[in-house]
Amino acid sequence: MTLSTDARSDASPNRPRSGAPSAPRRPPPADKRPVEFWPTSSIRAALETDDLTTWQRIVTAIKRDPYGRTARQVEEVLETARPYGVSKAMAEVLTRTRAHLEDNERAEVARHVHMLLDRSGLAQQEFASRIGIPPDEFASFLHGAVSPSASLMIRMRRLSDRFAKMRAERTD
Repeated sequence: MTLSTDARSDASPNRPRSGAPSAPRRPPPADKRPVEFWPTSSIRAALETDDLTTWQRIVTAIKRDPYGRTARQVEEVLETARPYGVSKAMAEVLTRTRAHLEDNERAEVARHVHMLLDRSGLAQQEFASRIGIPPDEFASFLHGAVSPSASLMIRMRRLSDRFAKMRAERTD
């Protein structure tokens, strides 16, 4: 059986002809907004799909802000929902991304402590003594193994400021 030219032009390419089996329905297109603006229900729905591209968008948002809204939403979904195939991977992304962020933050604090020490002109042991901590503890700050408390950072800055000012006065 052939269709006349008129019958073919009336048939929409997207609409199955009567009697022909319909094509499988595709899932609705993913939310095109940035993932950071998705409601938790959309995050949940995305984790339930097999759409790698959508999962990658979520991972990218988590890497941009490991403690941000999307990361918290993923955490909530993973805590309250049945396990998805991607659950372990998303939990691992959260864990690793946060650990990486914390490593970078400790390294940044270590660079700042180094700057305060150098600016003061004091030897490492003298600086540690003047801020009231053992030299090995101060060394752990310099290596980024641990970060000092906020109050200790203020103490270090004040010591560095005082000695930097004294050095500047001597050179004038």
